[in-house]
Amino acid sequence: METPYTIHNDVKFKALELIDVAQLQRATKEQWFNQTLCEVNDSLVRLGVLQGEFHWHKHDREDEFFYVVEGRFFIDLEGHTVELAPQQGFTVPKGVVHRTRAPQRTVVLMIESRGVVPTGD
Repeated sequence: METPYTIHNDVKFKALELIDVAQLQRATKEQWFNQTLCEVNDSLVRLGVLQGEFHWHKHDREDEFFYVVEGRFFIDLEGHTVELAPQQGFTVPKGVVHRTRAPQRTVVLMIESRGVVPTGD
C-alpha cells in the first residue's frame, strides 16, 4: 500500500508558543502528514498523522525516536517488527534500516536531530 507523503520541514512554533497537537491532528486531511513542530536545543519535534506505510530507509548519522499519541504504529526492522500502542515509544538507532506503518490513522510525535532527512539518507 503506497502512500504519498506530505512533509513540512519548516518549524511551525517558536519557544513560548502553545502547541495544540489535538487541533493540528483534527485539521490534517492528508494520509501521511509530517510537520516539524518546534526546536529543542539541537533536536526537532515532529508531528506525524499517518495511515499507510513509509518506504524502507535509514539515517546514517541520527537516531530517531517515535512516541504514539493515538492509534497503532509498526516499525519494521530487518528480521522483526515492533508494534507501538498509545503512550509507547521506541528509538531506532542511526544506521538501522527501518520502515514505519500505520494500519489506521495514527498520531505520533518524533524527536530527531535537526540534520535528519525525514525520507532517509
